[in-house]
Amino acid sequence: LAPTARNEQPWEFVVVSDANLKKQISELAPNGQFIKDAPALIVIFCKDTKYYLEDGCAATENILLAAHALGLGSCWVAGDKKPYCDTVKKLLHLPGEYKLVSMISLGYAVSEGELHRKRKLEEVLHWEDFKKGGTR
Repeated sequence: LAPTARNEQPWEFVVVSDANLKKQISELAPNGQFIKDAPALIVIFCKDTKYYLEDGCAATENILLAAHALGLGSCWVAGDKKPYCDTVKKLLHLPGEYKLVSMISLGYAVSEGELHRKRKLEEVLHWEDFKKGGTR
């Protein structure tokens, strides 16, 4: 789970392992076609509160970190405001007041993926204003 604005705890987590359901969802998300091959999919919904997106994304990130700590591979698939939101809600029988925030495929990685260079903290940290750059 994760901290939430005003401790509202608006999230709900639907774990999907059914192959047919994962296939249907994977066909809806153009950048999530791999979902059908994952052993599990966690779909994160939040009640439509003022900060539902922030609250849901904080929970999503914590799930990704926990999965990594357990040696699992995971991938965040966007959900908020995507054209497939309503269809995913219907497939998983969510009431109308919930918003799709994200979907996370989970499983053991078949192979190590290519590591991309991460920007150094000095490249992205700015003191006092953006123009001053990352050094103090």
